[in-house]
Amino acid sequence: MDARTLYFTGPGSVAVRTGTVSDPVDDEVVVETQASGISAGSELLVYRGEFPESLPVDATIDALDGEFDYPLAYGYASVGTVTATGPDSTEWLDRRVFAFEPHATRFRTTPDAVVELPDDIATQAATLLPTVETATNLVLDAQPRIGERAVVFGAGAVGLATTQLLASFPLSEVVVVEPLASRRATAAAVGADRTIDPGSTAIADAPPFADAEPAGADVVFELSGRPETLDDAIAAAGYDSRVIVGSWYGAKRAPIDLGGSFHRDRVDIVSSQVSTLSPELRGRWDTDRRFDVAFDRLDAMDADALITHELPLDRAADAYALLDDHPDEARHIILTYQ
Repeated sequence: MDARTLYFTGPGSVAVRTGTVSDPVDDEVVVETQASGISAGSELLVYRGEFPESLPVDATIDALDGEFDYPLAYGYASVGTVTATGPDSTEWLDRRVFAFEPHATRFRTTPDAVVELPDDIATQAATLLPTVETATNLVLDAQPRIGERAVVFGAGAVGLATTQLLASFPLSEVVVVEPLASRRATAAAVGADRTIDPGSTAIADAPPFADAEPAGADVVFELSGRPETLDDAIAAAGYDSRVIVGSWYGAKRAPIDLGGSFHRDRVDIVSSQVSTLSPELRGRWDTDRRFDVAFDRLDAMDADALITHELPLDRAADAYALLDDHPDEARHIILTYQ
């Protein structure tokens, strides 16, 4: 069977190449893709050539168990229908599934690497599952408490999903800091109590909740993808607070000022990445439970607020250029395969 797969071929360059997918054997299945979501965070790092070459792509996902090097098939939000099976998995035929697979018209995998989708989750919305799972992991790591004040830096897809989750908690206030007006408007629409333009209000000079008692935010999420924003996140954090860093900066670097109030304020900086669960949670949580929660949260979310464009696979180059050049217009872009 032929399969057309998207490859990152160099900085600022992608190409769709034709290959073959072997017939399934044993318990294997072949999935014909209907839609796949582009991660505006990690995939843009690959598109821009800003990935760290010393790391594996993702050792926790079989389809991505390789090194960062061009050409690279990379992506992890595919939704499609099982169109062929091996003799030991015939019950999967015609099921609609989600898989952590690169962008391709079809792929071969095994049932333990796919998740059957319920009828009430639309195909387009299902491409947001990794985004919502990431947001779920961020909130699990943050452990928000009743009455706390939260600040979210960055209103991309992950920031907006995180904002929606936080809005469902009995927090005192959720503030989103985002330089793009269109994204601030979306953040307000999905649950932010207040939004701030860091271009007009310097966070270091006037952090949110500076006049509160006690001063500062209880929990801060750094989701902008810009390492220099970590300085603002620390400035917004109050005494004995926590900063959850969900951004993947790749090869980008920025100096961080840890010589001011940070030294005395007992601020915890936590790296949060969805490939693993916090050791503190593993007694009662595993990735299956977290994914089930992400399913439930996605069903309750305004997915349309995150999805901005749908483009056919043949226009993938336009999709990445749009994300790279016009972040004010694009958030979550879906590639289609019909």
